[in-house]
Amino acid sequence: MSKKIIETSKAPAPIGPYSQAVWAGNLLYVSGQIALLPGSSDVITTSPSEETHQVMHNIQVILEEAGLDFSHVVKTTIFLTDMAEFAEVNEAYGQYFSAEFPARETVSVKGLPKNVNVEISVTAYKP
Repeated sequence: MSKKIIETSKAPAPIGPYSQAVWAGNLLYVSGQIALLPGSSDVITTSPSEETHQVMHNIQVILEEAGLDFSHVVKTTIFLTDMAEFAEVNEAYGQYFSAEFPARETVSVKGLPKNVNVEISVTAYKP
């Protein structure tokens, strides 16, 4: 199986030794995204909803760089620093999927990079 690195300047540059996404066969693994604004070190933390929308935008442009969209996503993982924000994050996250929702888990964590409240990673499939 071959692997191919996916990178785009439309999404935040990695802040560590990882790639934005990696193709492995027909699966695209998108690294966890936070509400980091592309091209800067600024993060959006004004509300869980706004943070989630920025995270999903970052994921969207990575998917687009790979020739995919949210309909190709088969699995997501959401990391939250406060489960009390679950409903608000879930509401914003849900706006990016219309049917045949991906499998998902939501995990409570003690902390995330740059002190954000939300991180989301996805796996997408291209038939």
